[in-house]
Amino acid sequence: MRYTLRQLEYFIAAGESGSITQASERLSISQPSISTAISHLEQELGVQLFVRHHAQGLSLTPVGRQMLVEARRVIQMAEGLYAVASEATDQIRGQLSVGSMVTLAPMIMPELAHGFMETYPGTQIRQFEENQEWLLDRLRRVEIDIAITYDLQIPDGITFVPLASLPPHVVVSDSHPFASLPEVSLTQLAAEPLILLDLPLSREYFFALFFKAGLEPRISARSAHQEVVRTMVANGYGYTLANVRPRSDVALDGRRVVRVPLAGAHRPMVIGTATLANVPKSRLLDAFEAHCRACVSDAHIPGMGESGV
Repeated sequence: MRYTLRQLEYFIAAGESGSITQASERLSISQPSISTAISHLEQELGVQLFVRHHAQGLSLTPVGRQMLVEARRVIQMAEGLYAVASEATDQIRGQLSVGSMVTLAPMIMPELAHGFMETYPGTQIRQFEENQEWLLDRLRRVEIDIAITYDLQIPDGITFVPLASLPPHVVVSDSHPFASLPEVSLTQLAAEPLILLDLPLSREYFFALFFKAGLEPRISARSAHQEVVRTMVANGYGYTLANVRPRSDVALDGRRVVRVPLAGAHRPMVIGTATLANVPKSRLLDAFEAHCRACVSDAHIPGMGESGV
C-alpha cells in the first residue's frame, strides 16, 4: 500500500467541502499539500476522484463518491485502534469528530477544544461547523461523534444532554431608538424591519416567538451568516433576534451593536451535547462529554458575555 491515512484525510476533507481552499482551511494545511495528496491517490489507485472546475471548486466523480465512503470507513477503523488501546491502558487518546452549531462554534469551540487537547495531549479534535439539520444528519450517519448544538427538534435515536440556556434578546444599532430602552416587546418589534438569521430550525424558533403572541414579523433581509446579520444591524438596516451573547459589541465593519432584553417569558435555546443513543461510547467520547459539562454551564459559557445587559 503506497498511500497514507493522512492522504485519505485530505481527500475526505476535499470531498466533503468540494473545495481545495475550504479543505485547506478546515485542516490548517496548505492547498498544494492537499492537491498533491489527491493527485497521488488518483495515480496510485488508477482512477479519477474529482472533476476540477476552474474557479468553481471540485466535484466527486461516481467512483470518487464510492471512494469517499470507503475512505471514511478506513479512517474510522484506524481511529478505532486508539480506542482499543485507550480501553486497555486507561489512556485517553485518539481523534474525535466534533460538530458545532455554526452560531456557537466561533465562541465555544476554541476554548473547549483547546482545553481538552491540553488536558489530554494524545487527543485531536476534528471540527465541523454547520447548521442544526446538517449536524443531526451527520450524527445519524456516524460521520461525527458528537455535536455541540441546541435542543431544536432532536429526533428519536439521539441523546441530548443540556448544558446551558440562552434566552432570546434583541440586537439593534447603537443609534436605534430601542438601544436605550430597558426592554423591548414583540409587539414593538412586529412593525420594525427584521434582519433574519436564516438557518434551518433556528428561523422556525424565531418565527414561533411571534406566532405564539399572535404576531407576524416584517422580514426586511435574510442571511445564513451571523456576522452579516450583525453588520447589517449595526448599519441601521433593522433589528435582529439572537440567543448567543458575543463578548464583543462591535460588528466586523467596526460599527457597534447593542443587546436589549426581550420583554416577557420566552422559551430559551438550550446548548447541549448530542450523541447517538444506544451506541457504546468510547473512553475518549466519555472524557469529552465530561469536559463539556465542566466547561459549559449557565454560570459560564466559553466565549460569551454575561447574561445581563
